[in-house]
Amino acid sequence: MSRSPHAPPPPLAHASTALFLDVDGTLLEFADRPEAVRVPAELLRVLEALHARLGGALALVSGRTLAQLDALFAPLRLPTAGLHGLQVRGRDGVLFEHLPPLLPEVLAGARIQAARFPGALVEDKGSALALHWRTADAGAGAEDAFRQFADMAVLQLPGYRLQLGKDVVELRPDGAHKGSALEALMASEPFRGRQPVFVGDDVTDEDGFLSAIALGGHAVVVGERRPTAATYALQGPADTLRWLMQSVDEPMAGAP
Repeated sequence: MSRSPHAPPPPLAHASTALFLDVDGTLLEFADRPEAVRVPAELLRVLEALHARLGGALALVSGRTLAQLDALFAPLRLPTAGLHGLQVRGRDGVLFEHLPPLLPEVLAGARIQAARFPGALVEDKGSALALHWRTADAGAGAEDAFRQFADMAVLQLPGYRLQLGKDVVELRPDGAHKGSALEALMASEPFRGRQPVFVGDDVTDEDGFLSAIALGGHAVVVGERRPTAATYALQGPADTLRWLMQSVDEPMAGAP
C-alpha cells in the first residue's frame, strides 16, 4: 500500500472511464442504523447523468445486498455488486452470485450478544451477518465482545471469513471481494476495455483499489487518510458529490 494520499482527483476527463462507487461512507453519510440512510435527490440526478455520459459504465459496489441497493437508489437500476462482490449484476443480468445459507444458531448467538450492549446492532444479510457497534455505549465493550464472538462463530462456518470495517465486523462467504466484483464487471459490456476508477472509504474497498490500478486505472479514498493503495483522496460524501457534479458539468473527451 502507498502512503496516505492528499490530492483530490481531477474530474473524469474521458467518456471511456468505468466508474465504480462504494455507497456507505462514500456516496452517503453513515447513519445510526443501515436502513436509516437516505439518498439525496441531487445524488440520484448526478448518478443518472454520469451513467448516461459513461455509456452505462457506472456501477455501485457495496456490502449491502442487491435488493437493498435497488430500493435505496430507486428508480435508478444500475450495474451493482452487493455483499462485497458475492452478488454481481451487470447491464444484462446477474454475472455472479454465491449465497450459501447462514447457520441459524450463529444468527441467534449474535443477537444474544447484541442484547448485552444498548445501541449495538446485528444486521442479517441472508448469507452474511454484520455486527455493528457504532452506536453502542462507548466503553461498554461491544467491540471486544463482537470480535470474540465472530472469531468463534467463523469456526462453525466452513467457507466463511471475517471482514473488519468501520465499527463493524462481518461474517461472510469467502471467494469474492470488491476487487473480484470489479473484474467481473470489467469483463462485461459496457465496462470492457475502459479505464476503471474505484472510489471507496473503508478497508473493504482496498481490493477494489488494487484491481482498478492493476487494470490501468486509479483509486480514490474517501475520508480518513489511512495507508492505502489509492492515489487520490476526497474528504467525505459531500466532497464526493461535488466531484461527481464536476465530472458531469465539465467537458469530457469522447462524450456524446
